[in-house]
Parts: sequence; C-alpha cells; structure tokens
Amino acid sequence: MQQLLFAVVLFEVVMIMALSFKTPMRKLLIMSLDRSKRGRGPVVIQTVSATVIVLLVTSVYNMMAIQKRWIEDGVVNPTDEVIMAKHLLESTLMGGFLFLGLMIDRLHHYMRELRIRRKNMEVIKKEGALLEGVKARGLDEVKNLMEEITSLRKRQEQLDSELEARSKEIRTEKTSAVALQKQSEGFLIEFNRLLEENQVLRDQLHAVDSKLSRSSSKKNT
Repeated sequence: MQQLLFAVVLFEVVMIMALSFKTPMRKLLIMSLDRSKRGRGPVVIQTVSATVIVLLVTSVYNMMAIQKRWIEDGVVNPTDEVIMAKHLLESTLMGGFLFLGLMIDRLHHYMRELRIRRKNMEVIKKEGALLEGVKARGLDEVKNLMEEITSLRKRQEQLDSELEARSKEIRTEKTSAVALQKQSEGFLIEFNRLLEENQVLRDQLHAVDSKLSRSSSKKNT
C-alpha cells in the first residue's frame, strides 16, 4: 500500500514537473489527460479519488483513536506507535496524492485554456491583419474619392465662372435688344409721321395741280 502510494505520488511529481516546462513530453501528457477526461475517464478518476478520501478519513480516525487511547491509558504502546506511524505516513501520502492530483487537474485546465486563448489570439491577429488590409484599401479609396471630389469642385468653379460670364453676356444682349427695340419703335413712329406728312404733301400737290389745270383751261377759253 505504502509502496504504491509512494510510486503514485512520485509519478504525480514527475507529471507536474513535465507540465511546468515546455518539452515534447508535456504535449504527450496533455493529450493523455485530454483523453482521460473523455468517456468513462472522469468516472474512474472520481471513484479512485473517493476511495482514497475514504481511506484517508479512516486513517485519520484510527490515529485519533490511538491518540485518545494514549491519553486515557497514560502509557504509550510500541505497537500503537508503529501503527500510528504507519497511518500517519499513509495519510500523508494519500493527502499528497489528492493534492498533487488536484494540481495536475488545474494545470491541465489552465494549459488547455491557454491553448484555446492562443488560438483565439491567432484568429484575432489574422482578422486584425485582414482588417488592416481592408482599412488600407479603404484609405486608398477615400484618397481617390477626395481627389475626385477636389477635381469636380474645380470643374464646378470653372463652370460657375463660365455661367456667370454667359449670364453677363445674356444680360448685355438683353439690354442691347431692349435698346434696339425702343430704337425700332422710335423709327416706326418717325416712319408713320413721315408717311402722314408725305400724304399731306401729296394732297397739297394734288390740290395745286387741280388749281393749275383749272386756270389753264380758263385761259384757253
């Protein structure tokens, strides 16, 4: 029993040392522990742990009984001393077995969590690299768009200048057209006046011709 406990405790110490340093053995141990926690492995581990706890409680109880007997009798029996030492050694070994087993379980758990987090970090780094690439392309596109916007703004300013110049020309032409229209209206009025004067002169000339014709006919008679 004691030799078995010594061997198990020593094996657990070796496992803890192997898990504490990065060696090829650690990877094999982690794989073995992963497999031991699948299927019936947890049930077997719990059964062994429960058995060891029962044995530990029994040894402690026996030591308390021997200690009580020593107090009541006031005499130390050599046989009880040997039994006491045996139970004490077994209790220490069983306690060490349980404690080291708990340490191995926690080390395996933390290493698995660390491995998962490292994988997540690698995924995050890859995603970050992709995002950086997308960001760089986006910045280039934004830069190109800004340059295009600047070019369009310059073109718009040029068109606004041309439109203003054309508007000024149109306003000047409208002003000239209004002036020409007024001038043509004045010419039309003057033309109508001249037509009326011409008609009056024709009437007068016709009247004079009529008088001359009458006077000439009277002289001939």
